[in-house]
Amino acid sequence: MEYLEGLNPPQREAVEYNEGPMMIIAGAGSGKTRVLTYKIAYLMDKGTEPFNILALTFTNKAAREMRERIEEVVGSEAKNLWMGTFHSIFARILRYEGEKLGYQSNFTIYDTEDAKSVIKGILKDMGLDDKLYKPNTVLGRISSAKNNLISWRAYENNNDLRIEDEASGRPKIAEIYKEYAVRCFKANAMDFDDLLFNTNVLFQKHVDVLNKYQNIFRYVMIDEFQDTNISQYVITRKLAARYQNICIVGDDAQSIYAFRGANIQNILNFERDYPDLRVIKLEQNYRSSENIVEAANSVIRHNTQQLPKNVWTNNDPGALIEIVKTATDADEAKFVANSIFEEKVQHGLQNEDFAILYRTNSQSRAIEEALRRMGIKYKIVGGLSFYARKEIKDMVSYLRFVTNPADEEAFKRIINYPKRGIGLTTVNKLLVSAHEKKITPWEVACNIRHFMGGRAATSIENFRDMIRAFQITLEQKDAFEVASMIAKNSGLLRELYEDKTVEGKVRYENLQELLNAIKAFVEDPEKEDKSLDAFLQEVALITSAEQNDSDDAVTLMTIHMSKGLEYQNVYIVGMEENLFPSQMMMESRADLEEERRLYYVAITRAKQKLHLSFALQRYRFGKQIICEPSRFLGEIDRKFLNIHSGVAAGVLEARRDFSHFSTEPIRNNLTVNTRKTHTPPPKGVKAPASFQPSPAEELREGQRVMHLKFGEGIILNIQASGSDRRAKVNFDKHGEKNLILTFAKLMII
Repeated sequence: MEYLEGLNPPQREAVEYNEGPMMIIAGAGSGKTRVLTYKIAYLMDKGTEPFNILALTFTNKAAREMRERIEEVVGSEAKNLWMGTFHSIFARILRYEGEKLGYQSNFTIYDTEDAKSVIKGILKDMGLDDKLYKPNTVLGRISSAKNNLISWRAYENNNDLRIEDEASGRPKIAEIYKEYAVRCFKANAMDFDDLLFNTNVLFQKHVDVLNKYQNIFRYVMIDEFQDTNISQYVITRKLAARYQNICIVGDDAQSIYAFRGANIQNILNFERDYPDLRVIKLEQNYRSSENIVEAANSVIRHNTQQLPKNVWTNNDPGALIEIVKTATDADEAKFVANSIFEEKVQHGLQNEDFAILYRTNSQSRAIEEALRRMGIKYKIVGGLSFYARKEIKDMVSYLRFVTNPADEEAFKRIINYPKRGIGLTTVNKLLVSAHEKKITPWEVACNIRHFMGGRAATSIENFRDMIRAFQITLEQKDAFEVASMIAKNSGLLRELYEDKTVEGKVRYENLQELLNAIKAFVEDPEKEDKSLDAFLQEVALITSAEQNDSDDAVTLMTIHMSKGLEYQNVYIVGMEENLFPSQMMMESRADLEEERRLYYVAITRAKQKLHLSFALQRYRFGKQIICEPSRFLGEIDRKFLNIHSGVAAGVLEARRDFSHFSTEPIRNNLTVNTRKTHTPPPKGVKAPASFQPSPAEELREGQRVMHLKFGEGIILNIQASGSDRRAKVNFDKHGEKNLILTFAKLMII
């Protein structure tokens, strides 16, 4: 077993110990995949049949790579392992055993679009408003219930869930869930969540089947255990109950998928479920420089909920982490592009050595444009290029059609989106008429009463009148004003705003980001032609020139998509309050700690160099807003940082006090935009030399306090919110503000 020779002592112990429950806490870059691979190979070398080993992963890619590596060690026998994703393994079991639940072995697996289609049919049949009962929202509610092992019957009888649905204005969710389950069963179909849910039902109702698989799976191994939900954990506990040879591998510090149902308590409380648990910690990081490893450690120490570990490395100290301030988000993008260009020239690096990470997809737009200007190839991972996203293509189609009503493809895309009562049959009839008369569909629409009548004709006339109104505005206003009017009056903004799912919020942000791009285009003094036509021409050239299929390309992605990956140089952009940490993740300490774990994941993707950048102003909703540097910047020990001129030490102690920042350019090779349209950042409050934040627990209602940004005020009330206390403070010059006391830094006067 030569492969054991290259392991460090904890890694070797993890590979060789196989009798009884074990938790391998694997710090970032500690070689966990290698350990899990060798562990399975070691079991097989010791005589364990591959059929008796169950290895569960979260992606098919991870399972495929692990199987290939095991094959290199033990040969083709590795093909007989039960190895794959939770969904693939449980689907396999349900193919064999599903008849016991009334399913045929050839059941269909519905993807998300199939599931939404079923829900749309139910909403139509029940006469429910699909704007209130959005299919995405309904499906998300049903999915959450299944992942928490709540059947439609249990949902129906759960008073708390009923109250929640009534409060949200959707009291019929339980009925929809029931009908959805009935229709899926009738169609001999399961959705992805059913694969987990029905496996639990199978094991619960048919003990003989559970016993069968308990005997088969003598060793159960789970990768990325911190990402499991309740349903996944319950199944694996049942399967491992007989032999107790369950091995979980994970890192609580990298638990970042709560929005998908992942439950960090599964790994935090694992020892409680298995009192005789063997815990092995893989703490040596082989990936990153010492400065990056220690910086990540200093960040994650701020979390209260975590398993103790001390990640370390023998790697060289490496470069200090760069903190870079820019005036605007456009300047931030220029800085990143310039920096990548310089690094490539000076150190002989390839595009593939760089990754740019951001909190939300909408941030990619400015980055993409800056990279294109520098001629740097890039690729978007886990998402489309900004201008290829559906909501962007929809909006651009409106803009194209208003400027060029002969554009048939744009016409087909927007004629009934958002829905305005013009069905597919009507559209097809209109198109046929246009082709027969050899005129454009728009000409048919303008004279619709010559071709059809009734309600459909009225709907098309309304559409015609709307487009004509846009065209009149086109002659009078600049590109941004026209685009804003179209986004609002077409119903696109409202359609996306009313979708409160995670995906819906992202699409809404992306549409706002497109408006930001048009605003920046209009305000660019170098652009002589500020018309909508000119903007569309620029966009067309951008999208047609993109070459994202190159292997040697800079990688752009959200931090969530970066987990498990590594790069020589990493840029984390948008390090600003309400962006990262996200304003949607500030409701509780648990939310904030998840954001911090996301930050930890981002930092630990870097091997050699790490840049953290923030902008003092950023376009949002068509306006440049003032941004505050992220609190996370102050959580890295200063000895690991290179803070560029203009980013004073004060950012680390009082991140909200803008008086710490000069407005001078921060790098010689970066020209900070100083157009008059930029509003200078507020200077904040001049703090007395004796300013010292009072302990949060000493703050009381009625006290007069000082805040570094907002000045003096009176605490009106204090309320508990989860593990945090919030205060409403009436500031003399800034009015009422709601602050989390843990972070507010208030001094009692």
